[in-house]
Amino acid sequence: MLAASAVGTAPRAPGPASLALAPSGGAVARAHSAIVIDARSGKVLHEEDADGLRNPASLSKMMTLYLLFDALDAGIVTLDSPLTVSRKAASQPPARIGVKAGTTITVDQAIRALAVKSANDVAVVVAENIGGTETAFAHRMTRKARSLGMRRTNFVNASGLEDPGQVTTARDMATLARALKRNHARRARNFTARSFTYNGRTYKTTNNLLGRVAGVDGIKTGYISKAGYNLAASARRGGKSIIAVVIGGKTEAKRDREVTNLLERYL
Repeated sequence: MLAASAVGTAPRAPGPASLALAPSGGAVARAHSAIVIDARSGKVLHEEDADGLRNPASLSKMMTLYLLFDALDAGIVTLDSPLTVSRKAASQPPARIGVKAGTTITVDQAIRALAVKSANDVAVVVAENIGGTETAFAHRMTRKARSLGMRRTNFVNASGLEDPGQVTTARDMATLARALKRNHARRARNFTARSFTYNGRTYKTTNNLLGRVAGVDGIKTGYISKAGYNLAASARRGGKSIIAVVIGGKTEAKRDREVTNLLERYL
């Protein structure tokens, strides 16, 4: 794990004022919502129940990466910094790349594993090395969400694995995707990668639209049974730049078709 002096003191659990900001109620299981925004202005072009509480699933990893990019910009870590793998991290369920407890991976490997493979084991590695504990890191994720204007999002883990306290909205995920593209534009290019190789094995991107829909340049997929199939996609074409988010797709194929149709309609 990174030295405490480098990482800084792990954040304390949020007090009453922070808790008061948390959304009330729980995510509606497998419920549909969607939004399309102009990536430059933030103007909403299309929305369907965009403020309904949903489970973000692996869309959560956009925030995990946002905080890792922040740490890189602050000089807390470099792309070559080793991140220690704990037993907890190594024991996470799929999707994963199979990191072993007691070993290390570099920050650069972690970024690629999260952006391309959506690896749950690596999400915990990042959380523990940057935040001290995954819980402390999740508090930091929620605070960052508030600072970006994500008013109805609450994080309790770094991966997006099922938890009733992990909630968001399509609008908030579009806000996060836009912030990544604007505030970490160079590093967000990792979301355009179509494959990632680790320990001799090559993993293909989970974003099926890359290379198949003209102009698509990221950003993240997500799936757990109670969320359905989620996708936040960004695309540029003909001088336009938009972000489309669909949460609660019935199947992977239906989600991809819906996002494709939204991109085609508003580009």
